[in-house]
Amino acid sequence: MASKAPYLPYDRLRDEAEAFLAKHHPDRTIPVPIDTIVERDFGMDIVPVPGLQDHFDTVAFLTRDLTEIRVDDYVFRSRENRYRFSIAHELAHRLLHADLFQQLSFDDIKSWKDIVTNKIPEDQYGYLEFHANAFAGLVLMPQSELERVFFQIVEKARKAGVDLADVGAGARDAMEEYVAREFVVSPAVAHRRIESDELWKKLG
Repeated sequence: MASKAPYLPYDRLRDEAEAFLAKHHPDRTIPVPIDTIVERDFGMDIVPVPGLQDHFDTVAFLTRDLTEIRVDDYVFRSRENRYRFSIAHELAHRLLHADLFQQLSFDDIKSWKDIVTNKIPEDQYGYLEFHANAFAGLVLMPQSELERVFFQIVEKARKAGVDLADVGAGARDAMEEYVAREFVVSPAVAHRRIESDELWKKLG
């Protein structure tokens, strides 16, 4: 690699996500229309590719010229949560790692997988993926909107007599699934964002 991926702490990624939303989605409605933003504001094409995940164990990847996000066709058609997160993840690479991507030499998914496997040191690739995953979660579940939705659902649960203090009863998992549906993300993404913002700790 000609240069290393910088390590960006979570708070810096939060700031980057907030700046992104201010510019590209200022009304902050949810769910965030990430694919529309990608195509409208960045002029990128989202290209479904049959068998991408089956053959290369990859849901999506960003082309070297940063003009296309290629995504597994089945995910594109049938797994909306995964599709939306993958688009946000690849856009994060364009925003945060454009210089690095353009220095790499790959023409297709096969050569990209070879670079990931054999050319990029494991710790550097870990930084790239941490940045992209964190940014995607922060864009799709913005901080203020997440807090608003979370506490609205908490209030409804409490009025229904749900004991949210009983961690083992599954109530918190069910809550996170409700939150996930509001933002059209997976429960796993919702869980990570709720934990990162320490929302459970804020319950009175």
